[in-house]
Amino acid sequence: MSLKPLVRMLPEPVKDLLKGVRDRTRLGLVQLFSSNGFLASLYYCLISREFDREHRAVLLGRLQFARLMQRRGENDAFLRRNVHRLEKGLIMRPRRSTFAEDYIGPTVRCFADATRTGVVTGQQRWANDVLTDYFSAVQSSPRIDSARREFTSSQPDDSAGRCVPYPHSELPECPVSYEQLMVLFRRRRSVRWYQDKPVSNALIEQAVRAATLAPSACNRQPFRFYVSNDAAKAADIAQCAGGTGGFHDNLPCVIAVVGDLGCYPEARDRHVVYIDGSLAAMQLMLAFESLGLSTCPINWPDIESAERKLEKKLGLAYHERTVMLLAVGYADPTGGIPYSDKKTEHDLIVYN
Repeated sequence: MSLKPLVRMLPEPVKDLLKGVRDRTRLGLVQLFSSNGFLASLYYCLISREFDREHRAVLLGRLQFARLMQRRGENDAFLRRNVHRLEKGLIMRPRRSTFAEDYIGPTVRCFADATRTGVVTGQQRWANDVLTDYFSAVQSSPRIDSARREFTSSQPDDSAGRCVPYPHSELPECPVSYEQLMVLFRRRRSVRWYQDKPVSNALIEQAVRAATLAPSACNRQPFRFYVSNDAAKAADIAQCAGGTGGFHDNLPCVIAVVGDLGCYPEARDRHVVYIDGSLAAMQLMLAFESLGLSTCPINWPDIESAERKLEKKLGLAYHERTVMLLAVGYADPTGGIPYSDKKTEHDLIVYN
C-alpha cells in the first residue's frame, strides 16, 4: 500500500520535517557506505537497487558475445575490433616484425566464417585487404603461418578498391573554416517546437551516413538508431522519457540511440556504448542541422519503469541500453529556444 496519499494530507511544516529527516538519513548512509568498495557494493545490493539493470545487462551482453563466437560468421564486433587492431599494428612506428600472434588465428576464422555466404560486404572487403597487407608485412611464425594458410583458402574474389591504412596526406582538404564551423555549432540548438511537416527517410539516411564516420573504440560501432518517423509513434516513444510532457505530442520524428552490450566480452567495456553512441549522436545532430532539420537530444536517465516501457515498445533485448532519444524535425520559426549560457574555455580547461 502506498503512503503517498497520506503524506499529501499532512501540513506543509510536517512534510518539510519528514523530508529533512529522510534526506539526512540518506546522506548519512551514503557517507557510511562510500568509505570503501565493499561497503559501496553492499549499499547497492541491500539498500538501493538502482544498478540492477546495468549489472544484468552487462552479464547478458557478455553471454550474447560468447554465443555469437560459437556461431559461424555472426560476430560482427569481434571481427571489426581485431581488423582495426591489425590496422594500428600496420601503421606503428617502428612496425614490429611480428605482431597479433595471440589473436590472428581467431580473426581469420571469424573472417572465413563471414565469407561463406559468397556475398562480399564492405566490412569483409576491408577485413580482406587489411589481412592481406598484414600477412605481407609480418615475418614467419607457427601461428602466423597457420593463419596465413587458412586466410589464403578463404579469400573472396573481389576486385573493388582496396580498404587499407593510408597516409594523412591523402585526406581531402578541409573546406570549412573555424568561423563557419562555429556558425553550425551556434545553429545547433535544442529545438522543442516543430512544423507539422514530415521528415523524409532519405534525409534521415543521409544524416546517419554522416554519423557513421564518428570515432568508435576499435571501430565496433556498438549502436543502432531506432527511428519512429510518424508523429503518433514519435509522441508515444518520447513520452517514455521524463521532461517531455509539455511538447512530446509536437514531435514529427524521434530516434532512439541504442547501444549493444553484446559487442563486448568483458565488463570493463560496459561504458563504451554510451561514449560511442554519444559521439555518433552529436555527429548526427550536426548532419541534420546542415540538411535544414533541427534536433533536440532528450535525456535518458536510468529509471527502471521507463527502461521496461521503451524496451517493450522498441523490441529491445535486455543487453541493449538506450543512450538517449533524439527529436528531429523542421523548426517552428516562432518557437522559443532557451538561451542556456555556456561555460567558457577558461572554466573548462585544466592545463597539466
